Amino acid sequence: MKGFDLNTLVRESVQKLQPYSSARDEYVSDGSEMLFLDANENPFDNGVNRYPDPYQRSLKLLLAEQKGVSESQILLGNGSDEVLDLIYRAFCEPNQDNIITLPPTYGMYKVLSGINAVENREVLLTDDFEPNVKEILGVVDAKSKLLFICSPNNPTGNSFKKERIEQLLASFSGLVVIDEAYIDFSKDESWLSQLNNYPNLIVTQTLSKAYGLAGIRLGICYASEEIIKVLNKIKPPYNVNQLTQQRALERVLNQDLVNKEIQQILQERDQLITALNNLGFVKKIYPTDANFVLAKVDNANKRYQQLLEKQVVVRNRSTQPLCENTLRFTVGTPDENKKLIATLKELN
Repeated sequence: MKGFDLNTLVRESVQKLQPYSSARDEYVSDGSEMLFLDANENPFDNGVNRYPDPYQRSLKLLLAEQKGVSESQILLGNGSDEVLDLIYRAFCEPNQDNIITLPPTYGMYKVLSGINAVENREVLLTDDFEPNVKEILGVVDAKSKLLFICSPNNPTGNSFKKERIEQLLASFSGLVVIDEAYIDFSKDESWLSQLNNYPNLIVTQTLSKAYGLAGIRLGICYASEEIIKVLNKIKPPYNVNQLTQQRALERVLNQDLVNKEIQQILQERDQLITALNNLGFVKKIYPTDANFVLAKVDNANKRYQQLLEKQVVVRNRSTQPLCENTLRFTVGTPDENKKLIATLKELN
C-alpha cells in the first residue's frame, strides 16, 4: 500500500478504452412485462433464449448481503481463472511489467503470466511454507504490479500468518491478490473484512470447492469499487451464462446445506489425518486449512502408482518446490475415505 496509486497501475490502453455496451447494458429490466426486440435474440422461449444479465445483479446482491460488502465491490467470472486473467490484462503491460508468486502455489498464476507476456518473479516459501517477506520485498521494483498470495495455500494446505500478509499489504505499492479458494474450510477470518483498509487488496473466491459447483465455473473477485470498475471495462459482456447464474443463486441461498457439508468434510479430514499418521510409509502430515491433506511419504511415485492400480486417484505433488515425495489427498465422502484408508493400509 506504500505509495499506492491505482491510476499508475492501470494499463494506458485500458484507461483509454471505451467498453463494449451490450443491449442489456442499455436497458435494464425492472421486472415489467416488456417486448424485447433490442438484442437480436431468438424470440421463442426455451428458458435460455435471452441473453443473461451481464452484471449478474441478483447473485451479486445475495453475495453482498452474505459477505458484508457492496455490490459494486464484486466481479463475477467464468471460474477464478477468468478473474485472474482479467487482473493481468487490466494492470500488466506485456513485456514490461512483472508479477510475484510464492511457490509452491497454484500453477495458473505462472501460466497466466506466460500467456500475458508478463515476467513472473518467484520467491520460494520458507521451509514451514510461509511467505518470506524480506525476500519478496527485495525483488520488487517499479514494474512490479501484482503479488499473488494463496491462503489457504494450494498445494500445502496451510493459511499464512496474518502479520506477514499485513506486512506485504502495507509495503507493496502494487496490487496484492489473496486467493481464498479454500477459505470456507479454514478457521481464519477472510481478508474480505480488510477490503476497506487496504485499497491495494483484491480477494478472490470460488464456488468450486466448499459450494460443490466446480462444474458451473463461477469465480468471484472482491475489491474496491475503483478496481472493479477497471475490471468491468474489459470483461466479456456475457461472461457468466444464465444457467450458471441460476445454479449459483440456488446454492448460495441454501447456506445451511453448504455449512453442513463443510462440517462433514472437516470431520472426514480429521479422520483421514489420523489414519495417515498411523501408516509407516507416511513421514509427515502438513497442517491444513483446506479440503485436502498434503503428506510426505517414503516414495511418492511408487505410492501414487500403487493407488492408481487400485482405482484410487490422488495427486503427486513431488515436482513442486519444497514438496519432494509428497501426495495430496482430497477429502472425499465418508465411503470414499473408508475406501482410501483401507487401500492405503494394504500398500507395502
